[in-house]
Amino acid sequence: MRFAVLPLAFGLALPAAAQHEHHHHVAPPPADSVAWRMVPMPANMPMMPGMESLVPPTAPWLPGLGIDPMQFPEAEPRQVVRVEDGDTLDLTASIVRKTIAGKPIVMFGYNRQIPGPLLRAERGSKVIVRFTNDIEMPTTVHWHGLRHDWRFDGVPGVGQAPVERKESFTYELRFPDTGIFWYHPHIREDVQQDLGMYGNMLVDPESDAWYAPANREEVVILDDILVDEYGLLPYGDDSPTHALMGRFGNVMLVNGDTAYRLEVDRGEVVRFFLTNVANSRTFNVVFGGAPIKVVASDVSKFEREVAVRSVVIAPAERYVVDVLFDRPGTYTITNTIQAVDHFRGEFFPHVDTLGAVTVSGREASPSFAASFADLRVNTDVSEDIDAFRPHFDRAPDRRLELTLRHRDLPQITVAMMEMDTLYVSPAEFNDPMPEMNWLSTSKQVEWILRDLDTGRENMDIDWRFGEGEVVKIRLFNNPKSFHPMNHPFHIHGQRFLVLDVDGVRNTNLVWKDTAIVPVGSTVDFLVDMSNPGKWMAHCHIAEHLHSGMMLGFEVGDPGTH
Repeated sequence: MRFAVLPLAFGLALPAAAQHEHHHHVAPPPADSVAWRMVPMPANMPMMPGMESLVPPTAPWLPGLGIDPMQFPEAEPRQVVRVEDGDTLDLTASIVRKTIAGKPIVMFGYNRQIPGPLLRAERGSKVIVRFTNDIEMPTTVHWHGLRHDWRFDGVPGVGQAPVERKESFTYELRFPDTGIFWYHPHIREDVQQDLGMYGNMLVDPESDAWYAPANREEVVILDDILVDEYGLLPYGDDSPTHALMGRFGNVMLVNGDTAYRLEVDRGEVVRFFLTNVANSRTFNVVFGGAPIKVVASDVSKFEREVAVRSVVIAPAERYVVDVLFDRPGTYTITNTIQAVDHFRGEFFPHVDTLGAVTVSGREASPSFAASFADLRVNTDVSEDIDAFRPHFDRAPDRRLELTLRHRDLPQITVAMMEMDTLYVSPAEFNDPMPEMNWLSTSKQVEWILRDLDTGRENMDIDWRFGEGEVVKIRLFNNPKSFHPMNHPFHIHGQRFLVLDVDGVRNTNLVWKDTAIVPVGSTVDFLVDMSNPGKWMAHCHIAEHLHSGMMLGFEVGDPGTH
C-alpha cells in the first residue's frame, strides 16, 4: 500500500557502537527531498563489484520529510498506566522527535512516548482503548498475544478497516492470561514499528505466589535501528526493502534509548520482563556473568524453572527471567553472538552493549538469594497441559513448508545467494550481506507458507477449525530454498506448545504465541484452538510478513462471537 510522503531532512552523529562500520561517501541529503544512500557496511566486509550504482526498485521514504524536526514534540519516556476492569484509555499514534547521539530523529510514538505506555492490568479484566491515528499513513493496533475478541485484533481487512489519518477506532481488550504482552501496528510494521510504535501490557497474577519473590521488576524492550552519518536510512515507499534478511539495525535500543541503566543493591534479585520488537534481529542477552533463571515465556510459566547463561529471544517473543546480582560493581548487559561473515566464510565473535547494572555495596533487604537458588517446579502449568498430552504423538493435522521465490533480483545477488547456500546457519544473529539485503524488496522476493497437503500458499490457505479443537501443525523450514532463513512464527489469538524440534521431544513445556523455526528444522506445534474468530498466522520478521508470509484461519463460527 502506498502512503503519503511529507517532507524532512536532518543529520546524525553516530554513537560509538556504530562507528566500526564504514560508509560510502555520499552528499548530505537535500532539505526538501530524500534519496537512497548506500547501506552501512561492516568495516571488514567488502562491497561486491558491480553493486556500487544499484538502489532498491522503489522510491525512498522518510517520516516528516521537509519539516524541521524541532517542530515535532520530543518523545517522552514510557509511563506506567494501571488499568482496572472497565476502564477506558485514550491512545494516540503521533509524530515525535527523539534524540539519538545528540541529534534529532523524526519517529512515531504512542501518546508521544517511546516505548508507548506500559498498561498494567489484572488477569481477567476488560479495558476499552480509544485509539486515534495522527501519523502520516494508515495504521491499526495489534494486541500481540492476547486471546481476546478477534474483531479487536488489529488485522486490517479481517477484523477492522485501516484507521486512516485523523480517524479513530475503539478496541475492547480482555486479559485472560498472566504474563507480558505487547502492542504494535499491523500495517507497514517494517516502518511504523521500527520508528517507535510499540508498547507492553503486563498482566499481573491473581496470587503473589505465582512467581518466586524478587526485589524489583524491570520491563525491558529490545530493539535496533539502522542509521548512517546523516540519520535514518530511508525506507521503501510502496514496498519494504531488506526483504531477504529483514532490516537489521546498527544501533541497539533498550526501552527506546541507547543507554539503559539500573542501580541495585548487592544480592538483589531482579525480574526482567523481556520483549524483542526488532524487525529481524534475534538477541542473545547476557547479564555480565550474573546468574540467570528462566521463569516464563509468552503465555505461561515453564513447567520447570531453568538456570541459563544467556537468553535467546527472537522477534516478538517474550521471556521472564530472574537475575541475581550477588557482588558489587558494574554488570554490562550485552547481546553476545557468533556472527557470520559469508563473504569470508567464517564466524567471528561480536558483542553489542545494551546497558549496565550498577550494584552497590549495601546488602539487599530482604534477601531472596535462597529462593533464587530454588528451581521451582510449576505443577499448575503441567496440570494445565495434561489434557493435551494424549495429542502429543499423533500425526500432524496440517503441514507447512517455509520457503520463497524471487524475480528480477540483481544478477550479482542471485549468484551470491547460490554460493551462500553452501553453508546454512540455523539462525541468523547478524546480517551477513547488508548490501544485497538492502537492495531486495517485496516486489522481488515472495516469502511463502505452503500447505503441503493442498499446495495452497499464503493467503490462499483457508484453514477452518472447530472451537476447542486441538491441532498439530508441522512446520518444515526448507534449507534448499533460494535463501534459507530462520522464521519467528506467530499465531494470533491462540496459544501453542512447541512439542518437537527435529524429532526431539521438548521436555520442559511453556505456552507460546511466537516461536522460532530454525533453518532446516521440522518443528511441531500443538495449538489450543479455543478462541473463536478469524485470525492470522505469519512470520514476525516484518519484511517477511509484508513479502507475503502469512495465512488466515477461522476457529468456530466467528459470526456468533
